[in-house]
Amino acid sequence: MADVDTGGRDRLTVAVLVQYRMATTAQMHHIIAPEVRIEQTRRRLAKLRQEGIIDRITLPRAGRTRVWYPTQYGAQLAGEWPELRGRRPPRGTVDRTAVRLKVGHGLTVTQTALAFLKDARHRSDVCQPLDWIPEVHHPLGGGEAVIPDALLYYQRRTADGAHHTAGTDHGDSAVGAEGTRGGVMLRAFVEVDRATMGPERLAAKLGHYARLHSYTPTPVTRPRQQPFPEPAQETWRQRYPLFPRLLFILDSTGPTGVENRIHALHTAARDVSLAGFLREVPVLAASMTDLLQHGPTAPIWRPVHDPDHRVDWMHTRHP
Repeated sequence: MADVDTGGRDRLTVAVLVQYRMATTAQMHHIIAPEVRIEQTRRRLAKLRQEGIIDRITLPRAGRTRVWYPTQYGAQLAGEWPELRGRRPPRGTVDRTAVRLKVGHGLTVTQTALAFLKDARHRSDVCQPLDWIPEVHHPLGGGEAVIPDALLYYQRRTADGAHHTAGTDHGDSAVGAEGTRGGVMLRAFVEVDRATMGPERLAAKLGHYARLHSYTPTPVTRPRQQPFPEPAQETWRQRYPLFPRLLFILDSTGPTGVENRIHALHTAARDVSLAGFLREVPVLAASMTDLLQHGPTAPIWRPVHDPDHRVDWMHTRHP
């Protein structure tokens, strides 16, 4: 029975495509099965396509790269699985026209996920393919919401490399990480910027996340209020023990463009209304070129409040 294919890898393939929205053949191979030959991944994708669960488009350039995405049937099927419970179904990414129009940003976000997955494997940290969740909706009231390009869950090994009961990492205790039985859990909101908007609009996202950090919904008034009602909490506390750190990844621009965008983020960070948010939440920026060349745990990240410094993405304390 050891050689029987129980469908586990097929299921992971579908789940990844539903959650990530789209990926190339090479990206899927490195995400789900880097230890086998890529021909096995190609056969798996072709079989799932024949079954009507996934489909593909072929890009006219870049060596006629194939881009895979879930069909409506595949999205509905995977939506019933426990590992995807609570996930919003893909919006407008289950037909070839929508995929073609979103392919630039979509594949860049998937490539970003792959950079973190590869680095975690190299470091023997814990970050599984489904620990990267694109487009998690965080309401702000009045129909507004913060929707990061992705939410990352990442479990870092303890300092001695062992996976055993660990106390809280005191350096991270208030800024997006806490001790777990296997190490330190980190969470991050990831914004992938492809220079499709101006630097000022990018920097305005700092204010949106600061609003999410402080947003408390107005309580619904009821005829009979408790004499001592519990104080309202920020909505993010319903999901996270600690507010995730915020990572900006800057792509599709040269060094000058990267500097302009980091300068805009730094200028926005000087707003006194953001001081409390930036004191509690690490906000870092790096170029996609550096991310892919050096990996996310290299000192490629620049704190937006002090961009002359270089740190790794797990950095916590302000210099």
